[in-house]
Amino acid sequence: MNQKIKERCDIISKNFKEISSDRKTLLEKLANHIQEKKDHNKEINLIYVCTHNSRRSHLGQVWSKVAADFYGFKINTFSAGTEATAFNQNAINALISAGFEVKKLDENENSKYEVIFGKGKSNLCFSKTIDDESLPKENFVAVMTCGDADENCPFIPGCDLRIGTTYFDPKSFDNSILQDEKYTERSNQIAMECLYVFSLIKR
Repeated sequence: MNQKIKERCDIISKNFKEISSDRKTLLEKLANHIQEKKDHNKEINLIYVCTHNSRRSHLGQVWSKVAADFYGFKINTFSAGTEATAFNQNAINALISAGFEVKKLDENENSKYEVIFGKGKSNLCFSKTIDDESLPKENFVAVMTCGDADENCPFIPGCDLRIGTTYFDPKSFDNSILQDEKYTERSNQIAMECLYVFSLIKR
């Protein structure tokens, strides 16, 4: 794992006390489900879902993969939305600031990106809907990262568990003096909660 990202994980993982007890209870539900999959030697697939699949869902996809790797587990992570837009540049910048290498793979309106966190360790990120052919159709957890998607996507076929870990949208601060600060804040929050989940998994 990239040293800068590892150091960030080390720091964040020492501050789980910042997560509220109610939030921990919710995250522990996800951890228990992952543990059950692991105990039965089943593949672990997490799909992070947000309306536009542009910000929070991509941060969830990336940080959950990193968190699992940090604690020595292999999982598959994805992101999706109720509509496809594009991976937002401000979210990309927050990941670059955290130490990720982000490679743009094409010049389409909805470009694909490789988000790299170590040698041979990366995520493919691009905006897509929940029915996209690149996503698993069964044996997956749908992690709802925004309230709008949670309300307007009442049924997700094939998921074993649907859990609503909603986050405040940093989009509210686009083009403001607080823009970079708020995107980093959201990225760190999602990183912390992903790390907390995988800190609970037993080998």
